[in-house]
Amino acid sequence: MNVRTIVLSLVLLLLIPVAVHAAEPAPLKPHWSVEVKGGYFYPDIDNWKTYYGDDRTWHYAGSLAYKVLRQVELGIEGGYIKDRGLASAPLNSAFFGGQVLTGRVDYELAPLNVFVLIRGVFKETQWLVPYAGGGWTRMYYRVKTDGQATVRGSVNGYHGRAGIQLLLDEIDPHAAHNLSADYGIQHTYLFGEVQVTHATVGTPEVNLGGTSYLMGFLFEF
Repeated sequence: MNVRTIVLSLVLLLLIPVAVHAAEPAPLKPHWSVEVKGGYFYPDIDNWKTYYGDDRTWHYAGSLAYKVLRQVELGIEGGYIKDRGLASAPLNSAFFGGQVLTGRVDYELAPLNVFVLIRGVFKETQWLVPYAGGGWTRMYYRVKTDGQATVRGSVNGYHGRAGIQLLLDEIDPHAAHNLSADYGIQHTYLFGEVQVTHATVGTPEVNLGGTSYLMGFLFEF
């Protein structure tokens, strides 16, 4: 074997890893995210437990967001909150008409949030990703009391949220691959967050918002 053959062989050996690396597809960066979540809502209304029997109720929500940058999203979120109780005492609030409530009361909120969110993600395989954000809220409300007129309307407000998300891709790589191949979902996360909402109505003012503790799934595609 002459020197020329040896040199060519060494060059080819050096180029093989480069060629293999070049053939590997770069991780795809997602452009959209979808969240589904649920948890407890703790209202800011005074004496809530007196009228509804507990200091909390359920809160369900879902959101769609576009990634302006990998770390920055603009999105919209819709939620639903409902509780049912028996009221037999006056509520000192123009929101409830200042009336004595008797019988069953159905209370419903539907917050619509427009938000900016920042996620602390720096690589596609990052296991834990903190995030925070907030924005404008339009709070739709409805209070139906037996024997009285239904109170409904909407009011503007604001909200903030923060949480942490756990990457699930490596827990079941086969399922992650199927989601990517079949539905274009690049990453799946389990997350927990705290959301605070403020939206006042009436004179004196009543804050229809409160604090929510939520868990759910985030899908990026």
